[in-house]
Amino acid sequence: MTNQTQDENSTGQGGFERRDIRIAGVIYFLVGLAVAGVIVYFVVSGLYAYLQGRSEAEQTPVSPLVTTTVKDTRHLPPEYKGNYQEYLRKNFPSPQLEIDERTELNKDRLREEQTLSAYDWIDQKAGTVRIPIDRAMDLIAQRGLPTRGPAPVQTADNGGKKVKGTP
Repeated sequence: MTNQTQDENSTGQGGFERRDIRIAGVIYFLVGLAVAGVIVYFVVSGLYAYLQGRSEAEQTPVSPLVTTTVKDTRHLPPEYKGNYQEYLRKNFPSPQLEIDERTELNKDRLREEQTLSAYDWIDQKAGTVRIPIDRAMDLIAQRGLPTRGPAPVQTADNGGKKVKGTP
């Protein structure tokens, strides 16, 4: 075996092709690609138009009791002027979907945290109060859990007869 290296091209010009690609071939490819894109666009648009018409034809009729019907709910109507919550309240019946789930969940968690960590009256006339949960756990640790005393023995007058299980 030999350790000598040889060029692939015996002319000494290196191992790559020297002639250029023809620009006409690139242009024809790009024009064909654009024409195919336009054809696909119109085919898909026609397919969606057909499916939309079919979907609308299969819809059940709207109840005559409904006063506000929105034809297309995918686009905001012109009467929407930035206050989305007010628009939904006026135009959609209850119960409504949540608009901002994260904010509403945070409000619920904050309200629960406030309830669990604050003093408040439950029934002021009866003297029932709500104490923070940490304070309640401290009181249970100090005093222990409430227990019942021994059950009072009920004696029944059975006419002097002994009942099974009684002394």
